[in-house]
Amino acid sequence: MIAFVRGTVAAVSLTSAVVEVGGVGLEVMCTPGTLAALRTGHEATVPTSMVVREDSLTLFGFSDEDEKATFELVQTASGVGPKLAQAMIAVLAPDDLRRAVATEDVKTLTKVPGIGQKGAQRIILELKDRLGAPSGGGSTPQQAASRPAPWKDQVAQGLVGLGWSAREADSAVEAVAPEAGETPDVAALLRAALRQLSRA
Repeated sequence: MIAFVRGTVAAVSLTSAVVEVGGVGLEVMCTPGTLAALRTGHEATVPTSMVVREDSLTLFGFSDEDEKATFELVQTASGVGPKLAQAMIAVLAPDDLRRAVATEDVKTLTKVPGIGQKGAQRIILELKDRLGAPSGGGSTPQQAASRPAPWKDQVAQGLVGLGWSAREADSAVEAVAPEAGETPDVAALLRAALRQLSRA
């Protein structure tokens, strides 16, 4: 299995990044928060988890080892595949997820697109003794530099990719626009937009 990839970032799209390793471009599926910290032409080390299917080999990439471990652990719950696990990591930081499971906070879990009330209850039941207690860090802001003007499109596309409608994404983007400033931090704005949607 491929535990991490280190190399030059060759390309960054809305859902993945291509990292050149020894002359080979490896596509890594990432959350918008992770992608926002990657820069084309710069070197990066991305912790990865490989998902093997009959017809595909898919690499999922993360900001750190804690996200990776949480991604792999939540898939041990029935009904949670890699796409839903990635959406959980995108919406809730690992400690927020641990806290929600530990306190049986169904409402917080249902903020993740694709998780309903029954699904949240099943996840709590199956993961309560496995996820562990929160380490106390809570959500940590993703390290991200500024992007040129199209930050609104990036955030909106990231939200749509996580399951919200275009209209919901656009309204959330407009709600967080005053926070953008002169050098928009895409990861921080995406998290702010996610918080906005979860309150709606």
